[in-house]
Amino acid sequence: MRKLDILIPIYNEGVSVVKPLLDSIALQQSVNLQRDVGVVICCDGGSTELPKDFIESYPFAIEFYKCEHEGVSATRNKCLDHSTADYVMWADCDDLFFNMCGLYIIFREMQGDGFNALSSVFVEETRHPITKEPVYVNHPMDSTFVHGKVYRRSYLTGNKIRFNDNLTVHEDSYFNCLAQKMCKEIKYCQQPFYLWRWRDGSVCRHDPKYILKTYNNMLDSSTALVNEFIRRGKQPDAQFYATSMIYDAYFTMNKHEWLNQENQAFRLATERRFKDYYLEFKHLFESIQVEIKSQIIMGIKNRFFQEGLLLESVTFDDWIKHVLEL
Repeated sequence: MRKLDILIPIYNEGVSVVKPLLDSIALQQSVNLQRDVGVVICCDGGSTELPKDFIESYPFAIEFYKCEHEGVSATRNKCLDHSTADYVMWADCDDLFFNMCGLYIIFREMQGDGFNALSSVFVEETRHPITKEPVYVNHPMDSTFVHGKVYRRSYLTGNKIRFNDNLTVHEDSYFNCLAQKMCKEIKYCQQPFYLWRWRDGSVCRHDPKYILKTYNNMLDSSTALVNEFIRRGKQPDAQFYATSMIYDAYFTMNKHEWLNQENQAFRLATERRFKDYYLEFKHLFESIQVEIKSQIIMGIKNRFFQEGLLLESVTFDDWIKHVLEL
């Protein structure tokens, strides 16, 4: 059995897009690629074909499957279903391993009893806002992005932890929060092995209004997550994530871009969606322990203040009252 399968969903991305990622795997040092590493690529109903000679040119096994179009979450799940390795990690087809020791770092963490979940720092390639020159920054460990995460496959399958097929935007946070919260043996790695590569065609990287346009999707993702914890009988986790989302929304609405008059259509749509979210989970918000709620508020405040929010334009109670009157 292979040690690690790298799971790659694709849609219309062809050889030219996926080749750099596969090349970065082929360059990995101090690991047995032929014996211990595999790649599972599932095409989400797109027109992509990967020629047989291209697939067979690599020193590791590549399995390629054409699937019906069901979205990125369902396609990631199909990759998992086709995997037979001890461990799995997902990679976007336009990303790279950050260095030639990436797999060595992962395999080193597998030694001994291994882990059920591994979360690492990863490198984000972005652009300087003025010169547009490439800039590389270490992205802190989080539960938002699928990047830099590795899971024991039997842990995921045994606990029925999967991506939610109904989520196609901000779907990573649902999966990672669920997988990491359920895990009692998570490891953290300070050495980056994954590069979130810049691509000009990526909407989420260069559209300044991406969050404005998709915050409702964050609420959808959180709704699915909270309901999943409720379904699993994890009431404290449901309370934590519902309360966190409610305060995240409040502080988000106090940011400059959300107060800008030209973005008021986005704000109104988000507040209306938030009203439904708040009413659905109000009982969780009101029943959480005061100490935990205070910790959540301080954590979110610190994050938003680091992003430049210095003063709220409206109190929390007044904002909730305004939302409920919509």
